[in-house]
Amino acid sequence: MKISIKAAKIYPHLLALSQARSTSNDKSVSKGNTMIDIAYWLVFFSAALALNLSPGPDLIYILSRSIAHGRRVGLASAAGVCTGAFVHVLAASIGLSAILSTSATAFTVVKYAGAGYLIYQGVKSLRSAGATFSAAEDIESDASAWRAFRQGVLIDILNPKVAVFFMAFLPQFVRPGHGSESLQLVMLGTLVICVAIIVEAFFVLIAAKATNFFRAHPTASVLLDRILGSVLIGLGIRLAMSEQRR
Repeated sequence: MKISIKAAKIYPHLLALSQARSTSNDKSVSKGNTMIDIAYWLVFFSAALALNLSPGPDLIYILSRSIAHGRRVGLASAAGVCTGAFVHVLAASIGLSAILSTSATAFTVVKYAGAGYLIYQGVKSLRSAGATFSAAEDIESDASAWRAFRQGVLIDILNPKVAVFFMAFLPQFVRPGHGSESLQLVMLGTLVICVAIIVEAFFVLIAAKATNFFRAHPTASVLLDRILGSVLIGLGIRLAMSEQRR
């Protein structure tokens, strides 16, 4: 999931326009409310889809695992990333994410931990010299999938920008009179993750088709490992240099 705070603040303005309606009788009020609900969900799901289609560290990680190890490990990676995102959703619903939004120390600690992990994965990819695509690594497929799942969880949890994103995006879709604010945040966050699962599964199925090609062409696999390693290191450096936004 690409984290764009600016994008998160654009969609609610469209939502506000869709809610600016008033009617004078019961029938028109009911019809107006229905139209508002349709517009609300249309804006919400459009925003969620657009944000999930944008490339970020988690999507790049999922694609790299899918290409290297195939569909099973790719889906496990996506499940890990989405699990990490759900942790952020729960944190946002109980107010813990506010700590990362307001505390420079907490944000910095998590930021550098996440950056370090991305750089570590990038260095491993650079040093693998194409071994990432070795079929021998998939002998213990359950272990490979479990490892990919754990790594996906860590990549998402250790990215403080994900927490800040949910704090900036979800509250603007909370509606007064529709139940507990915390429950609405959990529901909305879960829906964003459901969209992410669909998008990421689609990318996994496409990327996994390239697995056999790279296993059959060692030179290409070495080149791709180096590209992916460089990208992960670059993303880690970018995360380390990112600033806290309030």
